[in-house]
Amino acid sequence: MISEKAHIDPSAKIGDNVTIHPFAYIDKDVVIGDGCVIMPFASIIRGTRMGKNCKVYQGAIVGADPQDFRWKGGFTYCHIGDNVTIRENVIINRGIDPNTEGTKIGSDCWLMANSHVGHDSVLKGRIVLGNNVSVAGDVYIGECTILSSSVVVHENSKIGDWALIKGGCRITGNVPPYCIMAHNPTTYFGVNATILRKSNAISEERVDDIAKCYRHVYQTGTSVFNALHRIEADVDPSPERDNILSFIRGVNLKIVAVPKDLE
Repeated sequence: MISEKAHIDPSAKIGDNVTIHPFAYIDKDVVIGDGCVIMPFASIIRGTRMGKNCKVYQGAIVGADPQDFRWKGGFTYCHIGDNVTIRENVIINRGIDPNTEGTKIGSDCWLMANSHVGHDSVLKGRIVLGNNVSVAGDVYIGECTILSSSVVVHENSKIGDWALIKGGCRITGNVPPYCIMAHNPTTYFGVNATILRKSNAISEERVDDIAKCYRHVYQTGTSVFNALHRIEADVDPSPERDNILSFIRGVNLKIVAVPKDLE
């Protein structure tokens, strides 16, 4: 299951039923969980903590040194959840501060070829990054979000749960939950209703309530502050409504695709 032609540091902890192909590189102080597969020429760098049943494809680098001048060479971390697929030539940088948990990729994520995740970013569970997606440092992406091919997410941006970012978008701020964003400059394109319906995660009535929330935010010409008060008065309480309200308030009402004079 483990090739003699792979480099595996003696300090690395390898779980049960792990397959490591020839010419893979496993650095010191790495943890690889049960059932993982590391393909040829993949590199798992020090400080990486990988869960169970992950697969890392050719040329990927997990836990690469941070690309940030603030990093002074300290020992930092990269955490990978269970059942994560990391395709060819993906690069995931670990954190820059030894006193934090560093970069975190949640369980059941799928990172397609040539995508990049910067230092200290947090990707929650069941996220898809399309080919050539670039996620900068200190980014947060919520559960079940999809970033289509060649999306660029700038530093300190935050994307809510169940968002869909269409191919080629540049995200330079905060995208609230359940939205579709498209075009450049980034524009609100509706509610991610198709994915929500396919998932059977919520009822049709609550999908309609999400759409009603975003009509207040994006389509009435009022300020974000006023839109939130209208949502509270007009939309019945639900986990989705509360998620939208708490997200927008948590980023101080600064969300993408809203004119500056309406923030």
